[in-house]
Amino acid sequence: MSDILGRGWAFPVAIDGAGQVGLAEHSEDIAQAMVIILSTRKGERVLRPEFGCQIHDLLFAPNDANTIGLAIYYVEQALRMWEPRIRLLDVSARPDPASSERLEIAVQYEIRTTLDRRTLVFPFYRIPAERE
Repeated sequence: MSDILGRGWAFPVAIDGAGQVGLAEHSEDIAQAMVIILSTRKGERVLRPEFGCQIHDLLFAPNDANTIGLAIYYVEQALRMWEPRIRLLDVSARPDPASSERLEIAVQYEIRTTLDRRTLVFPFYRIPAERE
């Protein structure tokens, strides 16, 4: 089962105490893969231009219900496409009350092989208009 859950380089890449490249395993590998998917702009990877999440198209979007709806849609679309080890349960987003520049996106998911339910909170930083 550990082969299905995965093991790979930790993100961000770092050297561990033994002088080796740090690794992430199982549920941590899945969570880190999700962050990589959501952090990557479609077209950013030359050899895989479809990889990533379209949420970055919302960088200059207003902080309104339409932007929140699109953010949820883009996150769902990207994770369903690129992370087969999970089953999405819910994706929600809300403006961060402390910062008009940030959306907090909560992804509730279940690891398919273990049925372990988890939540990943992904902060998406926008560049707000001068008057919002």
